[in-house]
Amino acid sequence: MRALLTPEIAPMAGVVIFRPGTDLLWLFRQGRVVIEKPSDAIQHLPSGLLPESYQPLKHDDSMLVVFENERVIQRAGGLNGLDAWLERKYECQWPHEEWHSHDFTVMRHAPGSIRLCWGCDNNLRDQTTERLAGIARENLVSWLLATVSGQLGFSEDHVLTLPEFCWWMVRNGLADVIPENLAAKALRIEPEPIQSVMRESDIMPSVPAAELLQEKAKKIVTMKVDPDSPESFMLRPKRHRWENEKYTRWVKSQHCMCCNKPADDPHHLIGHGQGGMGTKAHDLFVIPLCREHHDELHASPVAFEAKYGDQLALLFRFLDRALAIGVLA
Repeated sequence: MRALLTPEIAPMAGVVIFRPGTDLLWLFRQGRVVIEKPSDAIQHLPSGLLPESYQPLKHDDSMLVVFENERVIQRAGGLNGLDAWLERKYECQWPHEEWHSHDFTVMRHAPGSIRLCWGCDNNLRDQTTERLAGIARENLVSWLLATVSGQLGFSEDHVLTLPEFCWWMVRNGLADVIPENLAAKALRIEPEPIQSVMRESDIMPSVPAAELLQEKAKKIVTMKVDPDSPESFMLRPKRHRWENEKYTRWVKSQHCMCCNKPADDPHHLIGHGQGGMGTKAHDLFVIPLCREHHDELHASPVAFEAKYGDQLALLFRFLDRALAIGVLA
């Protein structure tokens, strides 16, 4: 919750006074508040409680299957995170014109939680109604969108889009949760036109959008770190060559680092202390090259590096790309 207030400044006393009104006093009950300069987007708004940004995903019924998924909720912080988010609200969410207590609590109700005063909590604790479920669902969706937006580094007034939400799910290993219709919308795949009359030979099978999204999000190699490996405690440890056929196959499927044509071979680094008689560099130290440039490199490494650049620079650029697109993780 945020509020836009106009300060009354007393420069001689060094005091700044705010007049939030009785409706906004609950903002100051926590003891400390954050004060920041208003952005241009909210500068024209009147003083008072700022409205929450409009989120189109919040009103998209096709997103409910994702919002209510248990794995998605756990990745965002679980229901305990939802409860902590609701505890910052000092208002009872059960609408009625009777008396409300000044003390508040959080009541769990599928699929989320509800912020209630003590009186309403006593009356509704054992009830299960569609109206309560609607309030709990709205709280769950609002919390998820706010959490995802914050984890992606956006401000509170940012309007979260479907591709951004899908990217958050991919980053958290939830690509398999995205349904087919949302995956097609995120990838901007146009629906195939349905013709009333067509030949069977004209039917072309297409790859499902969800499968395409999972393929794009698939990691080729997962690196693990062992700071206490047995060899690290040895005076003269025996060196082991790191091998990964899956990674070298992926490198072979990329474009040549010299001419940008389809590569034919994953070239292992030579020179620079790597490779030797009957040995090869680690499979991590490879770059994609076409057959012509691969032969040119092995014929004369010095002439190759003078023409196309140092092998270490080419390797650094390729490793940077592999890490940036999630192939190495």
